Amino acid sequence: MDGDTPLHSIGALARLTGLTVKTIRFWSDAGVVPPAGRTPAGYRLYGPDALARLGMVRTLRELGVRLAVIRQVLEREVTVAEVAAVHAEALDAQIRMLRLRRAVLGVVAGRGSTPEEMELMHKLVTLSDQERRRLINEFVDSAFEGLDVDPGFLVTLRNSVPELPDDPAPAQIDAWVELVELVQDDDFRAGMRRAAADQIAALEEVGQPDQEAAKRFATALRERTAAAREAGIEPDSQAARPVVEELVRQCARLTGRADGPEFREWLLRRLKAGNDSRYEHYWRLISVINGWPAPDMGPAVAWLAAALRAA
Repeated sequence: MDGDTPLHSIGALARLTGLTVKTIRFWSDAGVVPPAGRTPAGYRLYGPDALARLGMVRTLRELGVRLAVIRQVLEREVTVAEVAAVHAEALDAQIRMLRLRRAVLGVVAGRGSTPEEMELMHKLVTLSDQERRRLINEFVDSAFEGLDVDPGFLVTLRNSVPELPDDPAPAQIDAWVELVELVQDDDFRAGMRRAAADQIAALEEVGQPDQEAAKRFATALRERTAAAREAGIEPDSQAARPVVEELVRQCARLTGRADGPEFREWLLRRLKAGNDSRYEHYWRLISVINGWPAPDMGPAVAWLAAALRAA
């Protein structure tokens, strides 16, 4: 040992750093601040680098880094940047969890929930992305397995995974809890399956329509009925007739069928089968959770169906 090198006792280090002797001794035993030597009586002595090491250790410990990782940093097995990146990611996850817990507590306080309901909400909102995706995939598989459903429709369902934001609003938590209950409801799954089967049967009758033409019809249906509703036009009124005639003619062209009483009866059956309120509610819940625009085809279909029944 170089006799000119200043060495510090553990008590001196404590005074210089503000750390306790107990803490320095613990870190020294862990190997992150090793002594440079000992006195004849066996007391530890530390070199000038000990102050810098103690500063580094204290900073990393305050950031939540484990002593084993700190030792790797000090021994140059990993860089501070690598450790920082990992811990920043971990802190992001912890912050998200704390925000979710705060949101759950807010909902519980507002609803006066029971301990069981609070536990359920917390469990549901803290599901991982993989667990949420698995929940939706199980629903899709159960509801549509074995049916010749349009693959694009199934892809849309599977890709519409609910994604709670880091700081969800109470309405988003309520919607997520309700959605979980809905997709696990056997009656809802059966209703979705019946609607899909009916849609398949309808397509077998008229064939697969042109996708662009189908989009134009959906847009016209949504816009024309919305304008009628905003104008206060009831579907069973005379003022509704021009709107109904326009939409029916467009649908007849889309399906390659001639307009007439038989076609209108067929169209009404299709509208009733496709306008399952539970299906609309499913997409409304997804929209609330993900912050998407609310679906608006349900009111349009309901208006046209009511107008056809009144005709």
